[in-house]
Amino acid sequence: MGEHHHEHAHDHHHGAVVKLSNVGTAFITGIVLNLVYVIVQVIIGFKINSLALLSDAGHNFLDVGALALSLLAYKLHQSKPTSKYTYGYKKSSILISLFNAIVLLISIGAIGYEAILRFNNPQPLPGLTIAIVSAIGIVINGVSAFMFFRDKEKDLNVKSAFLHLAADALVSFGLVAGGIIMHYTHIYWIDPVLSLIVCTVIIASTWNLLKGSLRLSLDGVPENVDIEKVKEAALKIEGLTGIHHIHVWAISTTQNALTAHIIVEEHTSLEQAQKIKGILKHELEHQNIQHATLEIEIKINNHKC
Repeated sequence: MGEHHHEHAHDHHHGAVVKLSNVGTAFITGIVLNLVYVIVQVIIGFKINSLALLSDAGHNFLDVGALALSLLAYKLHQSKPTSKYTYGYKKSSILISLFNAIVLLISIGAIGYEAILRFNNPQPLPGLTIAIVSAIGIVINGVSAFMFFRDKEKDLNVKSAFLHLAADALVSFGLVAGGIIMHYTHIYWIDPVLSLIVCTVIIASTWNLLKGSLRLSLDGVPENVDIEKVKEAALKIEGLTGIHHIHVWAISTTQNALTAHIIVEEHTSLEQAQKIKGILKHELEHQNIQHATLEIEIKINNHKC
């Protein structure tokens, strides 16, 4: 009877898995648009010798790589469990978001170093060209970011894609302003200043992603789960007198798992205990936990067994 109940609960939980709308299409569109834009930035950046354009092209190229890896994670996330990988390859989505964050932070060093060198020797640049190329970037990054907006709170990889693209649009806006100022004032040290601003934006947009993905990689409790609220929800269930040995971790960037021991009253029948488990599993779904494994302990004269 217990076995039948477990299967039923498992099927029910599969239905509760977060559904993402057209994310695959958004990733592919974002990758293609941004790759074309990177090629344009590199060609014009070299032609006019603008570090701001080239550093932004480097940043955008890393984002194309990040989007490609996130698309891979999204596909692997849908993988079926095997005898060797009982969760499938769902965890790859966490590892890829961690890798994305680390790569982006490393890129800052190279951009920042080159910008500091340029301060000593600013070169004349066609500001209007920089402004026009960057304006195209606002449109491309803005459209790409908008495609991820609906699902950004449901998945860490989708959120990272949205943050990268939104930050890119913001950087492009800054480059437009800088290009216009250079065109009218001929103050050319603005170019390396803008590339340092790009670095600052990357740090700001990547730091929380790094912390979140590192926490999940170390099987820390996901940010959208509060263990105290889990305990409160459990203890409100009639017939359940305690819950302990609670472990919560992320299976992927969208699914969380829990194991725990629950304590029921001495005269609780097997059928009643299974009913309590079913109610608790349903409550846990509201606490962002999609997979729960629960062990029952019976309370006898204030002792557990």
